Amino acid sequence: MKQRQLLTSLIATLLLLAASVPTVLAATEQTVTLAVDHMTCSTCPYVVRKALKQVRGVQSAQVDFKTKTAVVTYDPEIASVSDLTIATTDAGYPSKRKE
Repeated sequence: MKQRQLLTSLIATLLLLAASVPTVLAATEQTVTLAVDHMTCSTCPYVVRKALKQVRGVQSAQVDFKTKTAVVTYDPEIASVSDLTIATTDAGYPSKRKE
């Protein structure tokens, strides 16, 4: 009977720990909006998105041709805004943090 109680307690503890992991990971995410220059056609956002997704630490990148912006979610412990702007610039689309 004691083993069963111990096992139940252990499982409950593990479930609580597992539930807290996404919260801890999400706390390290940041989102930035970049103003992206030189996007002249509807294909340009695909190139910009691909360049951003290749940056280590980037979790998502949404690029909008109409507003000439990129909304990037990244891990600031791995990547920086500078890394993101360098990636777009190297792809031919200079960018900067949109204020």
